[in-house]
Amino acid sequence: MASDPDSCLPGPLKDFVFDLHDTSRRSQLPIEQAALYNGTFREITAKYFATSAWPSPKSVSSECQGDELFLALYSELTLRHWHSVTRPTVKDRIEGWHTYRALFDALLKESEDGGGRLFMLPEWAFDVLHEFLYQFQGFCQYRTGVFATAAKHAPSADGTPASTTTPTHIVDALAALTQNRDAWAVETVLFYLHRLVAIGSAPAASPAFVYLGMFSSVTLSRLECLLGDYPASLEALAPLSSASWTVTVPTGEGDTVTSTAQEVVHAAFSARLSMAYHAGVSFLMLRRYKDATKELADICSFMQRGFKTGQLRKLPGSEQFNKLYDRMLALLAILTHVCPPCGLVEDGVARAVREKYGGQLSKIEAGEEGYEDLFIFACPKFIHPAVPDYSQASAPGAAATVSGPQDSYKLQVQHFMTEMSAQQTMRKLRSYMKLYTSISVGKLAAFNDMTEAEFLPLLVSYKHKMRQMERTNTEGDDSLAAATDGPLGGKLGTALDIHYYIVNEMVHVDEAEKQRRFEDYFMAQISQMSEITKHVEAISTVI
Repeated sequence: MASDPDSCLPGPLKDFVFDLHDTSRRSQLPIEQAALYNGTFREITAKYFATSAWPSPKSVSSECQGDELFLALYSELTLRHWHSVTRPTVKDRIEGWHTYRALFDALLKESEDGGGRLFMLPEWAFDVLHEFLYQFQGFCQYRTGVFATAAKHAPSADGTPASTTTPTHIVDALAALTQNRDAWAVETVLFYLHRLVAIGSAPAASPAFVYLGMFSSVTLSRLECLLGDYPASLEALAPLSSASWTVTVPTGEGDTVTSTAQEVVHAAFSARLSMAYHAGVSFLMLRRYKDATKELADICSFMQRGFKTGQLRKLPGSEQFNKLYDRMLALLAILTHVCPPCGLVEDGVARAVREKYGGQLSKIEAGEEGYEDLFIFACPKFIHPAVPDYSQASAPGAAATVSGPQDSYKLQVQHFMTEMSAQQTMRKLRSYMKLYTSISVGKLAAFNDMTEAEFLPLLVSYKHKMRQMERTNTEGDDSLAAATDGPLGGKLGTALDIHYYIVNEMVHVDEAEKQRRFEDYFMAQISQMSEITKHVEAISTVI
């Protein structure tokens, strides 16, 4: 980042730093800090630093009496802006690591002193942690990519030199990575997140540390999902289910407001979206199709209403919401095709899925490939966290043994497709069973082009694969955070909409009774009538 002299700083910038420090350390009023963080910072950035870095912490230290913790927060805030307007170099990425280490070390030190002298908005707390993990994810991909590129220019196993020499920028990057092997180490990243959760969930934690703890749970869930540890991803959300984890903040009018962890996460929409998306992916990969459908359908329904009213477009980062919405619809397309939704998906969301991905689902019905394309589009960018042995990048034959930046991603896609290849056959089996109340095993096997000996294991495995845990929630609340047994708990059930059993070589089929949802029909008609009325009122009738 650029280092500016102490003088010549714009007046609005000095006022901003002074006021932000005041709201963080003294007045601690949410409404004042929200105006500065969500408004003034963006205005000053657009006017003075649209394509350049903000002044260094040293340049503004006089405006906050050299407050070490506040300067660490300022450094993170301005670094986040710098990474958004430029393509970070290896030096920028390593500097980002040192910035976050300094910030989290200062926060841990502050927590030992009680932490009551710090206040942060929930949005600010989440943005810090969200960017922290985003930079970790980017560094892992960059590190693996540099190592793989260097290995391509190494001699072959028989000693034959490579046709081209290693580019200078790769050599420089490899040298910097070798000197900073500990940069963005996954164990350190996990340590900071777990510590913040522990500190934030302590009974006497201040609001700032409670917010950091709650959003560290969401961030930890995202990290475990990117690493492919799906049970750990869901388990990381367990603390948010506790009704005793609350935060009390002043309103500025002499009153206080107490919020539960669930309410805090839902109030910060970016956090709610991140939690729902990564929980949905984790449930899908654990074959908990109903839970995945509930989680993704709920957030998609909320977003659909938000897009219609324009509410979501007013939020920071709204340009990313549409992309994530499309990816979640793609996941729902997979889920509703594998597992009958049985009223779990609202009509508006189901219609959006059909309109956007109906063509690909039709191809799958016709026996063509389609699941893989949907999953590749919809899944997160999985990462490989292990630090390579940089000294082996130029060793003979390195190209044959090195892991590429896409290997972790390809492995997860392969796991998913292994499961879906079985589901395609089983979906065909289900379509035949829905036509009968009883049918002989031999006849059903013939429909599926199998012998009875081959078909019977398939019939048993279909029941097994669709038997899954399903979470139980408090009455009237279907959200993940309200799961009574935690995200991984629940009761054993089935994702099938039919029940079948075999007696004397005959398969007997009981189809689940369809629940007629009259309210969905009337709500859809009311919504359609409202749209028609708006169009009619907009028509000019002046003659």
